[in-house]
Amino acid sequence: MILFVHLLFGAAIGSTIKNIPLAIVLAFLGHYFLDLLPHVDYSVENIKNKQKMLLDFAKVALDIFCGVLLIFIFSKNQPIIYVCAFFAVIPDGLSAINYFIPNKILTWHARLHTEKIHFLRNKKISNFWRITSQVIVVVVSLILLKF
Repeated sequence: MILFVHLLFGAAIGSTIKNIPLAIVLAFLGHYFLDLLPHVDYSVENIKNKQKMLLDFAKVALDIFCGVLLIFIFSKNQPIIYVCAFFAVIPDGLSAINYFIPNKILTWHARLHTEKIHFLRNKKISNFWRITSQVIVVVVSLILLKF
């Protein structure tokens, strides 16, 4: 899933679950749930090429900006919503940190996240269903944020 989908889903959890610690844990775990669904991701392979890495960082920054903007527009802007949105993208953040500062725990997490949880990544599923799954998550998240 692209980051803004994770951000919106985490924010939706934060807006609907009244128990703050539970909301934070569910937002974090929600990331892995969404990554089980068939979805499309954009490539950040240019990060390996230091001359082109700014393009990928710009994509990630724009992705995060769009997610935060949608949360701002559609939510009641309670702090817990943004906290849960942050926790919902931590798993991808851990994978990014592992790329720059690898260690055993982060490498284990990156392998689990990429190979086991994203197991549908290499399956033959049409882009229609990969995109539709993300659209459904966005629509449901925005509806939950609005109420």
